[in-house]
Amino acid sequence: MSERGPAAAPSQGSSPGSPSASAPSAPLKAARRTGLLVTFILGGLTALPPLSMDMYLPALPQVTDALHSPAATIQLTLTACLAGMALGQLVIGPMSDRWGRRRPLLFGMAVYVLATALCAFAPSAELLISFRLLQGLAGSAGVVIARAVVRDLYDGDEMARFFSTLMLISGAAPIVAPLIGGQVLRFSDWRGVFLVLTVVGAVLTLTVWRGLGETLPPERRHTGGVGSALRTMRGLLGDRVFTGYTLTGGFAFAVLFSYISASPFVIQEIYGASPQAFALLFGLNSVGLILVGQINGKLLVGRVRLDKVLGLGLAVVFSAAVSLLLMSTGVFGEVGLAPVAAALFVLMSAMGVVLPNTNAQALMRTPHAAGSASALLGTSSFLIGAIASPLVGIAGEDTAVPMALVQLACAVLSISCFLGLCRPWRQREAQAAPGRKIGG
Repeated sequence: MSERGPAAAPSQGSSPGSPSASAPSAPLKAARRTGLLVTFILGGLTALPPLSMDMYLPALPQVTDALHSPAATIQLTLTACLAGMALGQLVIGPMSDRWGRRRPLLFGMAVYVLATALCAFAPSAELLISFRLLQGLAGSAGVVIARAVVRDLYDGDEMARFFSTLMLISGAAPIVAPLIGGQVLRFSDWRGVFLVLTVVGAVLTLTVWRGLGETLPPERRHTGGVGSALRTMRGLLGDRVFTGYTLTGGFAFAVLFSYISASPFVIQEIYGASPQAFALLFGLNSVGLILVGQINGKLLVGRVRLDKVLGLGLAVVFSAAVSLLLMSTGVFGEVGLAPVAAALFVLMSAMGVVLPNTNAQALMRTPHAAGSASALLGTSSFLIGAIASPLVGIAGEDTAVPMALVQLACAVLSISCFLGLCRPWRQREAQAAPGRKIGG
């Protein structure tokens, strides 16, 4: 794998290290005039996956009864949506590099609205699973193209700062989605949840059509077909540093996924918290992630090197995971809910610096293929998280040790990728050399 970023397409005539490739053009800078609107649009697109997943959770028992299917079959509706969101990014990301951001995004959003409406009227579990897969495939357009648009408009510290701002919007989605779903169920059944999501998707699609212009000019687009897209992705993965940041973020995301999968069981079944107390703790942890993300964007970015902040965040995640493992194995004796909740809060809050900074550092190296790079970032995070999350229940329902072990293992892998592949000390030396701009 190379130390430098992947070579840019010939039509662009510049390398990733050159200022012309890294810095957004004057027309793209002008696109920032819509500032607040663009921020809300991109935040809405990024929030769409958690809304699609979490708003539906309170309705699962109803779906099981209404469609006369076992719970395991209905759980596949979640798996199908998650798989669609992971795999769809691999297709839509390269499409946006070839045809621009706007057309694939509007097409994906239109299909998302249609698929969500079909979910609302699905007569059987099998059809609901199929429609949820389509919903995930189409909905992936929002999150993958949102990252690519940020790369089109921003560079360097500005990009890291903007990713932190997006967390203010997208980070709130897991908090409010189950609450919205629960309120919908007060006056409707599970089909009403999908009807609400259909309206949300339609409003977001209209807002994109009216408020988000094209951010990838024709001269920066790729002209090849599937073979060219595959070669681009192979080139991206051949860049050791890009792959390092991708895996660093992916394994950190797996820590987050294992928390989401295991925390309802750990907090309620092992430590005896009520559903209301769990919802409060879940919300507080999400607020911690959002607040630290804002500290990262408003105070740290531009004052402290991104790699230093990222390294500190990973160290905090590792320390919190070690603490959770020690508590769950009884090293400190019998502990109550408070110290466990505190460790989870610290772990989740640290994600506010880890996730935006890994995305920014990876995308800094790929100005010529932001869509493909965004696809690899998103797909790797979803797939690694999906693999790690089932492991938290491998030892049954009487211990929190598997959650802590998975979190610690993923934290160690994340740090190993950061140190072994990204090698931030070498990037600092390369950044000081003339004509080189690796980022951070």
